[in-house]
Parts: sequence; structure tokens; C-alpha cells
Amino acid sequence: MALSLEPGTKIVVATHNPGKVRELGLLLEGRFNLVSAGELGLPEPEETEVSFVGNALLKARLAADASGLIALSDDSGLSVTALGGEPGIYSARWAGPGKDFYEAMAKVERRMDDSDDKSTHAWFTCALAVAWPHGPAFVVEGRVDGHLTFPPRGLNGFGYDPIFVPEGHQMTFGEMDPKAKDDMSHRMRAFDQLKAALF
Repeated sequence: MALSLEPGTKIVVATHNPGKVRELGLLLEGRFNLVSAGELGLPEPEETEVSFVGNALLKARLAADASGLIALSDDSGLSVTALGGEPGIYSARWAGPGKDFYEAMAKVERRMDDSDDKSTHAWFTCALAVAWPHGPAFVVEGRVDGHLTFPPRGLNGFGYDPIFVPEGHQMTFGEMDPKAKDDMSHRMRAFDQLKAALF
């Protein structure tokens, strides 16, 4: 692939979530100059695609074309076996307009209690897309499996991390040291593919 990213490049991260920008910055090891779509005053696009890959590409393409910068976008979420894969691409929407993930986690617990399927299996998916302004785009996807636990445990991470225990571990993502979580997360698995292709 001829596409590549040079260290120090200014990249717009297609998000209004400061936690996501911080996490992406750590994964990128500080090699790029990151600015968020929120800081640039770019609108949050309506996520109209039906997959993580589709939404990641949509957000990266819009941010790149609107800003004139290379854009990096992440679309990620939690899928629960007992809920038929929900919330999936609607993970952020379950937190409502106020982005209240404690309410979202409570909603997952209520739906699981009402489900005939008593499995606690769940997985996180992360699709990462890079788009050049009015040019090509590239996307990869990573996944990590585990199970859910209630009540939520831990104050690290963000989103659904306090209820997710990755396979082979006892602690939730919310209880883990951020570095330990990053080493095994869905986002890191996607990043490893991205780095191999573009850096």
C-alpha cells in the first residue's frame, strides 16, 4: 500500500469525546499532532451505516473533507450475546444525549435480566478508519471477547469498561491499569493492523 503517515502529521480525530482522543493519543505513542473534531467545531455526523466499519469510514471521510486534514475515526461498541448483539453500533446512543454510561450499563443489565438467554458472554469491537481529504480511506477492525459482571467495578477507562471482564482475567477493564487494558483491547488489536499497514 502506498499510503503512509509521517510522524508529526496533524490528524483530526473524528470525535467529540475527550476520553477517546486521550486513548487514541496513547496508542499512537505521541507520534502525531492530534486535534479533535470537537475542537475544530466540526458537527457530529449522523451515524447512518449498519456496521462499525461503515460508521468509522463515514466519520473519517466527513472529518477529512470538512477539515482538509487527514482524519482518524474510531467506531466501537459492546455487543452482548444474550441481547442478540445489542447494543452494538448503538452503544453510545444507549447512554442517551447526556452520555450517561451508568444509565447505559443499567439498561444492559435490565435487558439481560429480561432475556431468556442467560449467557453473560459479550465482546467489544473497534473499527478504525483513516481518510485523506477528498482522497483514499483505509479501515481495520479488532475484537476482544469476555463476559459481563454487575454491579460496575472500577473507575478507569470509559463507556462500558466497568462491566466488561476480558477472557482469562478477573478484573474489569474499568479496574485495570490503562496500559494493561490497552495491551489487550479491541482498539489495540485494530491499531496493530493499522500500524502494520500505514506506519
